[in-house]
Amino acid sequence: MKKMRVNKSQLLYLAREETSGNVQKEGTLRIGRQNRALTDRFCRLRGNLLFILEKQGGELQEVLLLERCEVIRFPDDNRQLTVSFESGDSPIFLELSNSAECVSWLVALRDANTETLRRRIVCLYTIINAHSAQNMEQHTHAAAQCIKGDQYMEHNEDASGVDSAAEVPPLHLSVECRGVVAARVQIQVSVIDTHTHTVRKHCCTEIVKGLDGSVFLTPVCFSGDYPLCHHSRIKVTLYHVEEATAQSTMSFLGFTSFSIRDLLRSKEPRVSVSLRTMDGLNKVGEVNVSHLQMEGDSDDKLPPEHKCPALCDHLHSSVHSKENSPMMRAVLCSQVCKVYRFQMEDQRWMLVREQLSETPLSFSLPKQILSVLIQEHTNRVQEVKELGDLSPHWDGVRHDVGSHCNSLIGCYEETFEELDKLSALSCFKSSNTKSDRHLQFVPTNLHAQRMEVTNPDSRGMWYDVITFGAPADHHQAFKHGGLKRLLSKHANRDSSASYSQEETLRAKELLSSMAHLQPLIFGLAEELLSLEANSAQLPEVLDSLTQQTELFVHAVKDELVKSALLAIHSQCTAICNSSHIHSNGLVCDNLSANQGGHLSLQEYDEEEWDRAWANVAISLNCIIVMVDRLQGREEQPQQLTSSEQQEAMRDNNPQTNESRSSSFYASWQEHLLPLVVTLRDCVREVVGKARDAMSFVVLQRAVALTLDQGPAQIHQRRHSVFSQTLSAVVCGFMLKLHDGLEDHEFLLQLHSVGILAQFESLLSTYGDELGMLEDMEVGVADLSRVSLVIIEGKTEEPEDLLPTLSGTWGSLVVKVPLPLESFSSLPQELKGCLIRIHPVVFNIGINQQQSLAERFGDSSLQERVNQQNCELLKAYCNTLRDKLPEMAGVQTLSNLLLSLDQSLESRKRKNVEVLWIAAMVCREVNGIRLTSCKSAKDRTAMSVTLEQCVLLRERHSLSQQHFSTALDCMRSEASGDTEAVNITAVCVCVCVCVCACTGRAAGWRMFRRMWARGSLPSAASSSSLFPDFTDLQTAATASRSSFCTEFFAQIILI
Repeated sequence: MKKMRVNKSQLLYLAREETSGNVQKEGTLRIGRQNRALTDRFCRLRGNLLFILEKQGGELQEVLLLERCEVIRFPDDNRQLTVSFESGDSPIFLELSNSAECVSWLVALRDANTETLRRRIVCLYTIINAHSAQNMEQHTHAAAQCIKGDQYMEHNEDASGVDSAAEVPPLHLSVECRGVVAARVQIQVSVIDTHTHTVRKHCCTEIVKGLDGSVFLTPVCFSGDYPLCHHSRIKVTLYHVEEATAQSTMSFLGFTSFSIRDLLRSKEPRVSVSLRTMDGLNKVGEVNVSHLQMEGDSDDKLPPEHKCPALCDHLHSSVHSKENSPMMRAVLCSQVCKVYRFQMEDQRWMLVREQLSETPLSFSLPKQILSVLIQEHTNRVQEVKELGDLSPHWDGVRHDVGSHCNSLIGCYEETFEELDKLSALSCFKSSNTKSDRHLQFVPTNLHAQRMEVTNPDSRGMWYDVITFGAPADHHQAFKHGGLKRLLSKHANRDSSASYSQEETLRAKELLSSMAHLQPLIFGLAEELLSLEANSAQLPEVLDSLTQQTELFVHAVKDELVKSALLAIHSQCTAICNSSHIHSNGLVCDNLSANQGGHLSLQEYDEEEWDRAWANVAISLNCIIVMVDRLQGREEQPQQLTSSEQQEAMRDNNPQTNESRSSSFYASWQEHLLPLVVTLRDCVREVVGKARDAMSFVVLQRAVALTLDQGPAQIHQRRHSVFSQTLSAVVCGFMLKLHDGLEDHEFLLQLHSVGILAQFESLLSTYGDELGMLEDMEVGVADLSRVSLVIIEGKTEEPEDLLPTLSGTWGSLVVKVPLPLESFSSLPQELKGCLIRIHPVVFNIGINQQQSLAERFGDSSLQERVNQQNCELLKAYCNTLRDKLPEMAGVQTLSNLLLSLDQSLESRKRKNVEVLWIAAMVCREVNGIRLTSCKSAKDRTAMSVTLEQCVLLRERHSLSQQHFSTALDCMRSEASGDTEAVNITAVCVCVCVCVCACTGRAAGWRMFRRMWARGSLPSAASSSSLFPDFTDLQTAATASRSSFCTEFFAQIILI
């Protein structure tokens, strides 16, 4: 950063109140260097200087020079602005009182620089010159354009009929920097909109190492959906990278800019511009920009020397139309593109477009998973609370479940809040944050690696691979192993009973029914007692009592109640033989297990429950019979003859009739009351037993989902690993669905069989990576309980086309929205249909740690995982072959599966053939390809680039002699960290070579110890220079001199 010398008295004069008539803007703002520490200050903008005073008329606090800076409005707050400087100084945060004032300051600050002033001067100069050569109408039009802030060249465009606001077709540029005095640079490309005075960062290259003569070359691609217009300018900024380490620092070198219009109109094959310092005075280099346009593109006016010769016979005119679809804009972001051309076997050329994209699903789906888990655990706590009074032991179990769930709820709520903040700033989790506690649910380094191949025989063929770091919980680390090992320890614990979700729902329904029917039965029984035998309401009340009691008996006759009562007895027997301390401090032993409540140890008779609910029905029948008998006694006087009735009326006076009536009512009460009491007692007994049984079912389901699977840390680990895995799979499914919307066989396959998700893992079975593989195995297996469903999107806005999550753990449903037009074209049976995910994972370790595991350790986990998932893959293929026998390529699966079996049975070391065959099967069945290693960097990049070149060779006739060239070309853009490791690897190789030549045993022993400790860098130990140190020693012993020569020759090749 360069300092500027100023005259203090002159600055104080410009900041004074008396000169406020010459300022562009002034007012009180909240300002500060940190967004959360803003203070009220009076600001005065004059030219390109922003004066910050303590208060109006107060002391001058700070002066900002608004040059080489960018003013941005906060997307989530329409009252805040930020001013960031290219020099690397801390940004300035401004907060206004309202939105209108924020817009006013935004325009004023963006215009407060010499570049804007220079454009206006040139624009006015153009108007003056044009006034004498053109008529008044043209002059007025040019002046109006200048007032709107257009560039001075727009006047010439209007005369030539070019619309400056028209969007530019897709551009492929080659940016070459020469004469830069630096060994390592980073190139940043931005787009300047001269109408809105905004700067938009387009891409930032990885650290680029200079070629001979300090030449830095990088491709820059603007896809069809990028808002690029003729009036836009492209800005190139270079930074010098001081060190090749993870903590490398960068310093500003220079910048330059050029207009899209000049580039497209140029008759030369390239445009050269000077690279200048911050003040614009000193030249530090030169930038040459080449516009690469292939034959067959729509712009026929482009000079022939701009076109790449003999690339293809023709190119599809809408190569980027699908890429620009609303669905792609929703699922992909921050795209980096590279374009290659390779020669085919028939001497023609193919165009290969490689696209690396991030995705907002990295944060969107983990946040939804957290919301679902928070709600699920909250509901579970509420469920066990509603179980009522329980015995001390079962109340302690309930408290354990509540403590377990509340612990997870608190942790997940905190994580959700942090993710919500971070997702507003980024949609990517880098590998150096994989151990962050708040980012454990977010997949590491998740990218969509897409390759589009266009040649004379195929138009726009896409190949997708999802790359991400191995789904694992790096925050909890792997001291005690991964999920598979941790879950197996707790799986050995005996559980009294296990109930499914359907059984739990039945238990809740039964509890609800009993709570509703019991008071109704009691109320109707009381009403029956209060009625008289000849009451008109008696039949209605008796029918209602009969109906409600029959419903009650039918509900409690469920076999679930009987089996639960038996399980309670077994559980209480087990409790008596053990002791346990609950989270509420209660010590559960034989005494406490039998204290109070129905859930206690008693002699249990399996027929006791059947007798209990049968007694309810018998009691009801007794009441019905007694009512009929009493009604028959009441009607008996009506059966006398008329003469007998007259004689009885003469003999009975009114007092006698009243006495008989009261006597009969007493008899009614006397006969019915015992039966009603018996009915109540039977109902209470049944309700008590059934409530205890159903409470046991609900409680045991909660225990099975929480306590039986280990402590809260294991649950959290499993949820976080699953979240990472699901985010990657859903991203791959959306890309696969987008590319297959017009493939009827693929859509039919989704409905009939589901979709295959094939994970390719490159982890070793040694050290921490063994725990990562154990985590990944469980996370991938959990995907089989997830379903996908395609729904119609509300609008075509990106936020409305993001997938949403519903359901509970173990039965989650991911809803994937499609735009209306795409959804309407789907087969009717696929709309709303649940699509199953069939996940498989194959692992082959390829680094030096795998060599240690195979020689001195244990690789049985890798063998078991591969063998089990091979069976799953064969089961999926067999189902696909049975249901869709006419599907293309399905008949060739048998040979591939046979080859996969043979590769697994061969038990070769580092048998990468297993991965290749599994990938071929996946592509044949339209599956989702996912590749991962520890951090999805070196090993993943090597695997993906090799797979892409193999696809070009096998499916697009890439010339065999150009295969290595294509592979080297795709791998040429290595990151700075990888290059540093490669340099270290060369140094190690030199040391080994010297030891081999001199025959020093001490050198070999030192190298062997470094290898065993894993102290060697990954590139040194896993590169093709020396796959095994024993081979090196053997070769050196046999012929030290020849070995030395060959070894140094390989080093020179690096």
